[in-house]
Amino acid sequence: MSFTQFELPEALVRGVRAAGYQKPTSIQEQAIPIIMQGRDVVGAAQTGTGKTAAFMLPVLARLMEGPRALRALVLVPTRELAMQVEAAARRYARRTDVATTAVFGGVPIPPQERILRHEGVDLLVATPGRLLDLHGRQSVSLDDVEVLVLDEADRMVDMGFAKDLRRILALVPKKRQTLMFSATMPPELNRVASEALHKPVRVDLSEQAQPVASITQRFYAVAQDHKPDVLSHILTEQAAGKAIVFVRSKRGTDRLVRKLRDAGHDVVAMHGDRTQSQRDTAMRQFRSGRVRALIATDIASRGLDIHEVTHVINYDVPQAPEDYVHRIGRTGRMLATGSAVTLVSPADRERLHAIERHLGHRVEALPAPGVRTRHEADAHPGRHGRHEATHPAAHRNGHAGPARHERHDRHERHDHERAPRGGHAVAVAATNGAADSAPAHGRRPKRQSTDRRSRRRM
Repeated sequence: MSFTQFELPEALVRGVRAAGYQKPTSIQEQAIPIIMQGRDVVGAAQTGTGKTAAFMLPVLARLMEGPRALRALVLVPTRELAMQVEAAARRYARRTDVATTAVFGGVPIPPQERILRHEGVDLLVATPGRLLDLHGRQSVSLDDVEVLVLDEADRMVDMGFAKDLRRILALVPKKRQTLMFSATMPPELNRVASEALHKPVRVDLSEQAQPVASITQRFYAVAQDHKPDVLSHILTEQAAGKAIVFVRSKRGTDRLVRKLRDAGHDVVAMHGDRTQSQRDTAMRQFRSGRVRALIATDIASRGLDIHEVTHVINYDVPQAPEDYVHRIGRTGRMLATGSAVTLVSPADRERLHAIERHLGHRVEALPAPGVRTRHEADAHPGRHGRHEATHPAAHRNGHAGPARHERHDRHERHDHERAPRGGHAVAVAATNGAADSAPAHGRRPKRQSTDRRSRRRM
């Protein structure tokens, strides 16, 4: 099948071909004909499946006919996605006279006001907060909107935009076409959808919510306080390529960036508290290869078009299994090979089980590279100071303490054989000594009464 079979205007077909697309994807094959009929659509599709073109091409075809006015509105959750969707629209419409712009927070508002008031646009891509700011300043009117697109709708709800979406729905005409694309359908989004859409057709590609086969997935068991060292080791060993490292919080992202820079790594931060200039600079440095690793929150898990990402590292296990799929989908794009690594601490056990259930199979948490276990420390005492300081009883007896090793082996067998909730027998206990503060043999060494210093303390 080719794009010519959609009965799109020739100018759009040439624009699509100039963008490098020859054959439509599954979501495009199914959604474009329905959208061109004027029907409301709910599309379930993952990032990287071509959904932007799926809604943008029929919308642009509609805008090529009719009066010049703001007739199409695309709402997105983040500034980066707004810029990316606008760039795609400009590529497809390069041989038309459709005017497009994007508005988002984090940058001065007056330039955006000038474009909307004086230059005029046919298609507006916006984040909800900035759009409401502009409307409150009477800089934009939504009275002529014929098509409303909610892109990454579940992400907007997750980020707390549900109320803003309802306010915007009250500002646009009730007689309109509404298109909603979302990877998941949380309950709050179902309520928004029931208010926004009229008898929608569902285009469901949810079976694609699995990591592509070209991505190699690894899970490493590691104590939380050892994660920075393990990550530093991974970045050092994987010297080639680009890596995105996902961290749960903004503050945690900044802390990790400082630690990695102290360890000699060239990294940049990406999260919602960074200014637009800082975010643009970070993306420019990462895309160009000036820095090898982007340390980011989930703001980078969707909507960012970054080519040649070879590694994705989950420094923190994501809260939801769908987020895991989105994160590692930053690599292995367009059937390229990629590597995904997840660092699993003992506190991440339930999140790991959720990922297993989503993937449909067990995963094995391997010993983390770069941090040696207590067995390895026993075998190479010279690397970590004097052996007798750690195991005095074993040193006095002239052997490594077989009873201690038997107890440790029994403990390891118990961790591996115990089946956690959900029926998965997965070894996720950190092998790097989460309780290193206590002696490895389980009891405090007894002081000898014949020792002069011991008698004084006693």
